[in-house]
Amino acid sequence: MMILPIGSGKGGVGKSLIATNLSIALAEAGRTVVLVDLDLGASNAHTMLGIRTVSRGIGTFLSVPRTSFEEIILPTEYDGLSFVAGDAEMPGTANLKPPQKKRLVRGLESLACDFLVLDLGPGAGVNALDFFLLATGGIVVTTPALTSLLNAYLFLKNVVFRAIYATVDQRSRAFAVLEELRKDREGGLQRTTVPRILSKIAHEDPDGHALLSHALGRLRPRLVLNMVEDPAEADKAEKLRASVRDYLGIELSHLGVIFRDELQSVALGSRVPILRYKPGCVLSRALFRIAEKLLAAPAEEPDGAPWRAGARGDVESRHPTAEAEAEEDFKGMQKDLEDLLNSGALSLADLVESVRTQQIELATLRRENALLRARAHRS
Repeated sequence: MMILPIGSGKGGVGKSLIATNLSIALAEAGRTVVLVDLDLGASNAHTMLGIRTVSRGIGTFLSVPRTSFEEIILPTEYDGLSFVAGDAEMPGTANLKPPQKKRLVRGLESLACDFLVLDLGPGAGVNALDFFLLATGGIVVTTPALTSLLNAYLFLKNVVFRAIYATVDQRSRAFAVLEELRKDREGGLQRTTVPRILSKIAHEDPDGHALLSHALGRLRPRLVLNMVEDPAEADKAEKLRASVRDYLGIELSHLGVIFRDELQSVALGSRVPILRYKPGCVLSRALFRIAEKLLAAPAEEPDGAPWRAGARGDVESRHPTAEAEAEEDFKGMQKDLEDLLNSGALSLADLVESVRTQQIELATLRRENALLRARAHRS
């Protein structure tokens, strides 16, 4: 079984569109496919399949006692494709507890199919990171827009650090090095490239370095650049790949470029996947090409990698994600912008736009804080 987690740094980049239609394309090629909606709390993949309502899903599996995973697998009108819905309107599903995550992972890995496609929630929450790390070659979807590229980079950065913290032993010198860097307010993890971190660990813990190098060497995510309007924009994918290689120390392989196709909005309104609505359109042809590449890709080695432990939810206390530590992430975002600017992925005009956007966001936060202080004073 090839596991295909599909994630994104932000919403609105077409991740669910790609996950849904790619599943159909793989099934049409004669493979057995299970599509799982793991955007827990905001599940909507069923609508893209033309399914109006779902009576059971992952929320049922986690909330209703003695529900087996097989009971929540739904048939679809597409031969070879089965579907697992998300929360099924069960409250609290978005906030998985570690035992729930372990049970869900066991259910996913027990499936018998050729392809398991996971439509993850957007952003770098721990659920998205852990499910993305169920495979060595997860798919990252982004667009040429500045904010989308930056968030894709931040997502991959969190993936790498999640993998690092899930690989190293807490009792090792490698872990001590990571903690020293994390507590360093001047340099810190966020402001140090992964190759430099590995170099420092190699000096102080050769065994830990060998383990990390092996694990990260197998981590090869794949990139899909969506909503491209001009062929020149495809160059941004190559620059993002260069940034990931130079600053995160991993290879981000190219999987596909998809041009913007206005027919997609028509297909969504009709609740018909674009591959069925118009198989010969630009968007459909691009999705079929991506499916062909995945069909030709070699299977992963069965033993996985050490960081697969991250899917068991046992590194929350060791790896603070960007969402968990806003101050560190803000400093990290500044450094990430510098990285992307130095690599050529961003232009000076892009940087000016980003600074302007951040100024607007800061002004909004100040107004909200002032309002909250005023309310607290009145109460």
